[in-house]
Amino acid sequence: MVHNVALVLGGGGAAGQAWQIGIIAGLAEAGLDMTEAADLVVGTSSGSTTAAWVRSGIPAAELLASVLSEPVRPVGQSREQPPSLPMATVFERMRAIGAAATSAADLRRAMGAFGLESDSILGPAAAGQRRAMVAARLPRPEWPDRPMIVVAVDAHTGELAAFDRDSGVDLVDAVTAGTALPGMVPTHSINGTRYINGGVRSGENADLASGFANVVVLSPFGGWSQTPPQAGQFEGLRRDPEWGTDLASEVEALRKQGSRVEVITPDADSRAAMGSNQMDPATRVPAARAGFAQGKQEATRVTFL
Repeated sequence: MVHNVALVLGGGGAAGQAWQIGIIAGLAEAGLDMTEAADLVVGTSSGSTTAAWVRSGIPAAELLASVLSEPVRPVGQSREQPPSLPMATVFERMRAIGAAATSAADLRRAMGAFGLESDSILGPAAAGQRRAMVAARLPRPEWPDRPMIVVAVDAHTGELAAFDRDSGVDLVDAVTAGTALPGMVPTHSINGTRYINGGVRSGENADLASGFANVVVLSPFGGWSQTPPQAGQFEGLRRDPEWGTDLASEVEALRKQGSRVEVITPDADSRAAMGSNQMDPATRVPAARAGFAQGKQEATRVTFL
């Protein structure tokens, strides 16, 4: 069998991760099981947690059932979290960094500096607390046998770190690093190097699927160029098309290389279910349900499997 299908899972907070599980379960219900079909899975930010779930060997329907069985909490009320800066403060700082950046590399370095600066505010205990929380969310502690990439960014240099089973890094450390959003959580140290969220480089990092004949991208934030976010909602970092780090540029580059690319972004019902605060765990169950319904409909587009 030719290895020609890559599944790219973009960032999107608690809601986006649950929506992706819903989409994957909906596709599987319609006969397109990406847990089996994907020869490579690329995970960015919360999408790296989804990637670990997808590669766990657990059937898609059971993954969805796991999300739907989570306790439903009122919006704004969730389990105890490690310390973080106020969300509004973090988003304001990220907007300022994006506005001041003159290049993608400049933005990554500035975000790394913000992350390192925030570590002293969050305190030394926060890093261990967060690693334990990430470990508890993974269905398996080991890297899967089948190819999977977790994207992170070196906080010191802004350079890409693409972790896989051959990197010599534990899966929980890769995912903890790849989901470390500056200001919200501490940077994560691996062998003396500190890392931040892979979404700082790109919301999807779809370019890492280069060389695959078919690419499916699940992007919780990717549709906002057509449908702007609600007031106060996290709109993500600035993505200047001239930098080539926005989803449209990545998809165009893949298609020019000969890849067939299908991008799935939240439809109107899914956006409503995800709400204005995708970081809130209370959005997970409604987002997963909406994703499942959308996934069954999207199966008619993903016809190459």
